[in-house]
Amino acid sequence: MSVLFLIVLNVIVPVFFLIGAGAILHRKFKLDMNTLSKLNHFLLMPAISFVNIYQSKLGGGMIVQIFSFLALQAVSLIIVSTVVAKLARFDQSLSATFKNSVVLNNSANFGLPVSQMVFNGNPLGLSIQVIVIIFQNLLTYTYGLMNSVSVHTKSAKGAIREFLKNPVIYALLLGLILQAASFEIPLFLWTPIDNIASAFIAIALITLGAQSAYLKITHFPLPLILSLAGRLILSPSIAFLIILMLGLEGTVAQGLFIASSFPTSRNSALFALEYDNHPEYAAQAVLMSTLFSSITVTMVVYLSKILF
Repeated sequence: MSVLFLIVLNVIVPVFFLIGAGAILHRKFKLDMNTLSKLNHFLLMPAISFVNIYQSKLGGGMIVQIFSFLALQAVSLIIVSTVVAKLARFDQSLSATFKNSVVLNNSANFGLPVSQMVFNGNPLGLSIQVIVIIFQNLLTYTYGLMNSVSVHTKSAKGAIREFLKNPVIYALLLGLILQAASFEIPLFLWTPIDNIASAFIAIALITLGAQSAYLKITHFPLPLILSLAGRLILSPSIAFLIILMLGLEGTVAQGLFIASSFPTSRNSALFALEYDNHPEYAAQAVLMSTLFSSITVTMVVYLSKILF
């Protein structure tokens, strides 16, 4: 139990301390969410992605393994969530939001800071999470977006274009190219890049806290309960089975198992708001999965150390 306590103390408590700070600051000063979003999306996330990939030792075979796992897990969650939505007789609008809440996870604002703390000093573990972010972005702006717009008559032709606008993709590619070429970045360039990357954890979690500052939960309807169970319990359970099936071990297995346990993506709530697919329920799923993940992610991190 001492290991479990250390995980809570050294990983989960710091994460929720910063989330709480963001919520308090936003309530007091009304932080500019658009500015925080742009800062995270266009500067901090590309910097941390580049640094981790550049410092890692990822081989082509390992990347194939990681993407194989992620594809299998995504397909499994899509199938299961679709079946559950039909059995629960959700209407098309509610079904779309429910499926997104289970399939899409917060691999960036929540996942990357957690992984950075868990795999401190281990670039491979951090690089795995960066690849997870890339995959989740692809999944979000293809399946997630099309799932939301299919409820209405709006076009989804811009999905791929939106994905290609994501600067993290190009940071990843540049990091891979420079790492493969063994190119040594000059100190005068590396210092500001590394400093920006170091700021990611605090700003990302403060932003997440600010997003959650005014959400209120008065009851737990069936769709919310199913969302929480699907994202926080079913997802890591399926991940464990796929890891065993693919024979993954060590840091790769740990990183992917942990990545499968992260809470619902904020993008699921943004899509629900934009296309009017039960936006209040979507926001509740994001907030409550983030809160309950303090328990479930702790357990998954603990199990990953024992199992792999």
